[in-house]
Amino acid sequence: MELKFNKDGLIPAIAQDYKTKEVLMLAYMNQEAFDLTLKTGKGTYYSRSRQSLWVKGETSGHFQYVKEIRYDCDCDTILLLIDQVGAACHTGNRSCFYRKIDGFEPKE
Repeated sequence: MELKFNKDGLIPAIAQDYKTKEVLMLAYMNQEAFDLTLKTGKGTYYSRSRQSLWVKGETSGHFQYVKEIRYDCDCDTILLLIDQVGAACHTGNRSCFYRKIDGFEPKE
């Protein structure tokens, strides 16, 4: 397996609760963040705005303990199955995906 990082050296990383399968957040990893995640077992990401590494929970205490790492069929997206301590979202919500589009009606 050879992961495909984009032209900026990043790969999307989806964090999903390993028990409930709830999607908690999307972030990006560079090679160093990926390697540190493998080494430490904690979700480690690359901040595009700060242009630096960050360990989820480093300041909040809301760590992500990685239970399994998967990758998609194109090798260009990572799925982290995690044990989330506290909130995954910086807003304090469990998931970053707590809002929905109003007025959307599913088509049959």
